[in-house]
Amino acid sequence: YAMYLKKIFAENQLDVAVLGCYLNLANPNPASLAKNTHRYLAHIRFASLLGAGVVGTETGAVNEEYRFEERNHSEEALKIFINNLCPVVSYAEKMGVIVAIEPVYKHIVCNPKRARKVLDAIGSPNLQIIFDPVNLLDICNYKDRDAIIAEAIDVLGEDIAMVHIKDFKMENNSLVSVAAGTGEMNYDRIIRFMKERKPYIHATLENTVPENAVASREYIQRLWEECHVG
Repeated sequence: YAMYLKKIFAENQLDVAVLGCYLNLANPNPASLAKNTHRYLAHIRFASLLGAGVVGTETGAVNEEYRFEERNHSEEALKIFINNLCPVVSYAEKMGVIVAIEPVYKHIVCNPKRARKVLDAIGSPNLQIIFDPVNLLDICNYKDRDAIIAEAIDVLGEDIAMVHIKDFKMENNSLVSVAAGTGEMNYDRIIRFMKERKPYIHATLENTVPENAVASREYIQRLWEECHVG
């Protein structure tokens, strides 16, 4: 099946940049964790066959429901995640695939410094970062978004393998993800980072629909063209 898909992609000049596997690697249920780990290894094999360079994942929660609780932000949770991620990254090394973790405020790797701890603890070139700036925000910190973005670029910049581009709005006292250019994010710093230091990086436009996808792409393209580096 993988080889059939690879043939279809090649014939239609399609490119597979990232293959998502968003399962909980901190699941406290041993049977569920084993099943999730097995699926990560399968996704890595699949990515290798398809020519997808990155298997992307978020970073889990210390409960079976994959929901936010304060313990997600504990050192204990971080150790659990690192321990369970190690065999996945080891297998990715053997298959020539990059595993990229996506920090998310409500998950275990909730900020750039915790992401840096994961990278340093595992110490593999096959472990990198998906940078989704909106996912680092929550109701408690969104007003500090410029400082958070600057910290992420400073702490994680060299290990960022992909950027997820979207925006956010405040609705009913919570953040709601929307298409880029339709909310409160300022992408100038991120675009400058990409153009200066990662000019060939893959990026995805998220939270788009047919009615706004073109406008969102044109918004980001305009920022790119207006950003002068060198």
